[in-house]
Amino acid sequence: MSVELSTVQDVEMFTASFSAEQQRELAKRLTTFLSQYKHLSDSYIIEFFTEDLWQTLPSSWQAVLQELSYPQIADLFLDATNEDRRYPSVWPLSLLAFRATAHALAFPRECRHEQVRVASSTKPEEFQENQSQSSLLGHIFRKHVKPKKQHEIRKLGMLVKQLCDQTGCNRVVDVGSGQGHLTRFLSFGLGLSVTAIEADHTLVTMASRFDGQLIWALEKENQKKNCSSRLPVSQSSPRHVAGWVNPKAPWEAFIMQLRAAGCVSEGPSTPSGPSKKRLRGSKRQGRSHGVQTSPSHGSTHSNAHSQDSNKTESEEESSNETCCSCVQPVYQEDVSPEENSLQSYPDFVLTGLHACGDLSTTLLRHFINCPHVRGITSVACCYMKITTKENPSPPGLVVPPVPPLTPGHESVPSEFGYPMSSWVRGLPGHQLSYKAREGACHAVEDYIRRLREESELLRTHCYRAMLETFIRDARPDLRRAGIQTIKKAHLLPFTEYACLGLPRVGLPPDLALDPERVEAMLKQQGRVVVYFSLALLLAPVVETLVLLDRMIYLQEKGVDSQLVPLFDPNFSPRNFVLVALKPCG
Repeated sequence: MSVELSTVQDVEMFTASFSAEQQRELAKRLTTFLSQYKHLSDSYIIEFFTEDLWQTLPSSWQAVLQELSYPQIADLFLDATNEDRRYPSVWPLSLLAFRATAHALAFPRECRHEQVRVASSTKPEEFQENQSQSSLLGHIFRKHVKPKKQHEIRKLGMLVKQLCDQTGCNRVVDVGSGQGHLTRFLSFGLGLSVTAIEADHTLVTMASRFDGQLIWALEKENQKKNCSSRLPVSQSSPRHVAGWVNPKAPWEAFIMQLRAAGCVSEGPSTPSGPSKKRLRGSKRQGRSHGVQTSPSHGSTHSNAHSQDSNKTESEEESSNETCCSCVQPVYQEDVSPEENSLQSYPDFVLTGLHACGDLSTTLLRHFINCPHVRGITSVACCYMKITTKENPSPPGLVVPPVPPLTPGHESVPSEFGYPMSSWVRGLPGHQLSYKAREGACHAVEDYIRRLREESELLRTHCYRAMLETFIRDARPDLRRAGIQTIKKAHLLPFTEYACLGLPRVGLPPDLALDPERVEAMLKQQGRVVVYFSLALLLAPVVETLVLLDRMIYLQEKGVDSQLVPLFDPNFSPRNFVLVALKPCG
């Protein structure tokens, strides 16, 4: 069964017209195309010289590509919207077909209904008056929030609210909530009852502190406006839970995690007051999937609901347990207390803003399997951290804490992050390497901007590829060793860059570098940029296959979904939101 998302307005859901057959056919074309150019998507640009990557290109391609300027690479290759292509020479048909097919197969990243951006600006119109403050987001929601995140929480928050209105649900569970920026907008700004789950206890503490600062600011504003008749603003606060969402646990364990953390029955507590102190250096782990669930002693501050509801905690609880007319929780005497707890849990909409790796796929599975999840908005990121049959433990995968499961629940059969659908799993050549998925996370629009500006930043790939040759000369066993970012590398001569990079792999900074080899490789910087651009052209195609696989998975489970290019891709590269609603009944 499916449900129409017709009431979700102001967003462009270009996949709405895709039938199940068309989705499957597109998946076939994507896997066929990507299989043909696997040597590009799987290549590492730092091996440009050591693996002689330029020579892997057809000679007819080499002849025309090596003459291109940086702006021409942007206009003739990467910019799918450019309709005025002027070629400096006759291109081989195979190269033209490669570019045209890549653009045709990838989901459009721009929303056609988006307002025209001011010339030469890289930010949405809402930031034209003030580069750091969205004109469309209230000032209390901008504190501690960078412009990119302001743009995202406003647009995603409005979409989540529309799904809640359509389903009749007032409850939202925000997984991987970080410092709680989206959570606060949903709760204080849009009047929703929100539970936020984050694995990093430090970030949960920060979220609670920021809630307190916002509450203090609201109460101060109310006093100025003589709003003495209103309930204390503290009754608007979201609930914060410190815990991991286990990708191998069934949905029942997820609900028990929410229940065990006191997310339904606990009354409000006094939030922390305003504070200017910030915690620094915390790494956001909540975006990665994990397994341990534990209520945070400092995370259940302000366990109340929306200020717009004007209800007490008990009144809000009573009204929201029946927020969806098609599900009426009933206590049954012939079942266990745990089963009653699961059955009586109120329905909610699930959301995850840039949920990392398998966390996004786990939320989709919970959406399908858990009867209490009525809708979902899923914004994915870090595709390289997705588990696959070929690579069940990709680099960067966070090792989960123990114990792995909630007592009383068995682990579900091994399921990987890609592919999710039976259809894609059965297609020959569907496999996506770690490198291909990592490439899909690159910001194409940002690189186009660098090309058009002929930025000095473009030399960094060449520098790293050159350094790789000298590292392997000295240590053949070191392949693609981690160097980490060298600050302002593009402003340094290569010799200084090498002096900083070599010690990071255990080599002396004064390692002898042949000046003639250095000069010869520097002259090939243009080729390095061209090759990287060819691989980058495939990035949106890989992302399309990953997201289409998720759509097909949902379709196989009887739920229609739509993909929304919700964010401005020039501002927020991972701008797709997968939206789905379950039918009522």
